[in-house]
Amino acid sequence: MMDAAVRELSYSQAIQEAMAIAMEADERVILMGEDIGVYGGAFQVTGDLVERFGPDRVMDTPISELGGAGVAVGAAVTGLRPIFEFQFSDFATLGMEQIVNQAAKMRFMLGGEVSVPVVMRFPAGSGTGAAAQHSQSLEAWLAHVPGLKVIQPATPHDVKGMLLAAVADPDPVMIFEHKLLYKMKGPVPEGHYTVPIGKAEVRREGRDLTIVATSIMVHKALEAAEVLAGEGIDIEVIDLRTIRPIDRETVIASVKKTSRLLCVYEAVKTLGIGAEISAMIAESEAFDYLDAPIVRLGGAETPIPYNPELEKAAVPQVPGIIAAARDLAKGVR
Repeated sequence: MMDAAVRELSYSQAIQEAMAIAMEADERVILMGEDIGVYGGAFQVTGDLVERFGPDRVMDTPISELGGAGVAVGAAVTGLRPIFEFQFSDFATLGMEQIVNQAAKMRFMLGGEVSVPVVMRFPAGSGTGAAAQHSQSLEAWLAHVPGLKVIQPATPHDVKGMLLAAVADPDPVMIFEHKLLYKMKGPVPEGHYTVPIGKAEVRREGRDLTIVATSIMVHKALEAAEVLAGEGIDIEVIDLRTIRPIDRETVIASVKKTSRLLCVYEAVKTLGIGAEISAMIAESEAFDYLDAPIVRLGGAETPIPYNPELEKAAVPQVPGIIAAARDLAKGVR
């Protein structure tokens, strides 16, 4: 029976609850973004927070991602703790100057005397028919930048705890939220708690093969693992949760145990997070334990199509994960 202090919340409800808790605890926490006030956000995540905390703390910004991100960074430097929402992660391309050249570098350039405690939220990923300019997974772009922390919570429990950890962090934290997760429900404790940034979670233990997955691909990997269990293939599934900094210890320990590694992520395969995981294993003591080449299963080398069937074909799905894992476990190339 579920603990009375734990409820079933959707992913979006968990985000909203985390923001409300942070705002109640610290008047320096403010929300910023396009249409997050009366409208409640493009995906209705901020909901009624403007009614609870007022327009001075839940602020609609003009349709200027560069300007909004810049104001958020400036507010963080002057002592506030802003949470800035991009309507779509794709629009972060318009704010890259403030993210990459300002937020990420200010502590370094000022000799550690200044921190930039800003959180930026990025609704990301495909599956909503939003086409090429509203469906990208750009987390690897930002994970390439020293000074930024980049997280991809996969469950309502984790998104609440990691968002609260991000608000308390003295440095910029980028949180990528897959749009298809917003309605997914799961157990979420009441009140304040944190989930550590930089720590992966073993979602399923196994002995034959390790799947390292991110975001919505964690759930697809778990579904694939259940199917393959019926074939006698025992798969370990690791939810990376943070892609900068990566939890090396958890991944390396798993690969040393299973001797096979499959990386599954929605972003385009080339230069995605799977490439970094693969290189990390190749450079570690786990390399000597491998019984087969590492396999990456990422998105197709194409913009996300509008057509729903082509959209599905452009990113990994459960049947493809099953096939790749089965071949890897059986030594088929």
